[in-house]
Amino acid sequence: MTRKEFVKNHELTEKFLEAADRHMAELGYTEHGKRHATVVSENAEKVLRELGYPENYQELAWISGYLHDIGNLISRETHGSTSAILAKDILDDLNFNEEEIAIVMQAIGNHEEETGDPTHPVSAALIIGDKSDVHRSRVRNPDEIKFDIHDRVNYAVIESDLKVEKSTRDISLILKIDEEISSPFEYFEIFLSRMLICRRSANVLKGRFHIFINDVRML
Repeated sequence: MTRKEFVKNHELTEKFLEAADRHMAELGYTEHGKRHATVVSENAEKVLRELGYPENYQELAWISGYLHDIGNLISRETHGSTSAILAKDILDDLNFNEEEIAIVMQAIGNHEEETGDPTHPVSAALIIGDKSDVHRSRVRNPDEIKFDIHDRVNYAVIESDLKVEKSTRDISLILKIDEEISSPFEYFEIFLSRMLICRRSANVLKGRFHIFINDVRML
């Protein structure tokens, strides 16, 4: 198995993700389990691959993405820090070296838009991968979308694609939204802080972050 597969299949990874997602479900949040972990890890790896970063950075971005939310099993508040600490136990057990563990912990610990500061390519890629996962498949109960703006905005997104252009270093989140469910402006109402940290992350990668909603460039 690859090191990514060892991380994904580690008993603590599976148990922590399941417990974290159960906790988030009870709190009324969108899906934060294996589906989200997979999307974020693949997007984070993709960003660094397409921009030409070394393979070890790509691998660490994938690992950071898969483990970034396991701290939700303890608490939603400051879950970035708790996720980083829990991730260290897993990586220690799999004999990752100290430098690799430090990169992953820093990335995970800084992925929250309220407190995060991207200063490393792996951290920047994780943030973009995480904040780009908006889609109706994350909504647990479509019957609740009329009451919760986060569920409504996610449920309105019927297509989501993250594109990276190596030549221009443009990183674009391309969304197709059902405007009968939610408007593009409602998306920005709740996700503006996320988009701003994505723009800061793109700067770390010497690139630019854009959002297209229904073929209109919004950022």
